[in-house]
Amino acid sequence: MKFICYPKCSTCAKARIYLENHQLNFIERNIKENRPTEEELREWHNKSGLPLKRFFNTSGMLYRELHLKDKLNDMNEDEMYKLLSTDGMLVKRPILVKEDTVLVGFKEKEWVEKL
Repeated sequence: MKFICYPKCSTCAKARIYLENHQLNFIERNIKENRPTEEELREWHNKSGLPLKRFFNTSGMLYRELHLKDKLNDMNEDEMYKLLSTDGMLVKRPILVKEDTVLVGFKEKEWVEKL
């Protein structure tokens, strides 16, 4: 499975420790250095079953600087995918991509149920 994260993120660090403690194999990818493409985001969104807005890092500085709280409601999905693919720091993390599911953010209870 793929573990998409930002190494300086404390939530990502907790998720990594969870994966390691449960001896789950993963390939780590730095979201800032290797941002998701529009195609990946579309695939992950479809597999996740979540609203697309959940893929935005709403606590991030860039999200606030771009005033996305006000702008997202006026954007269609294509515009959101395009925007998310421009900068990995806009994307909520960590993202865990398995063959049949995608987990966005780290909530240990959810990860226990899905993994």
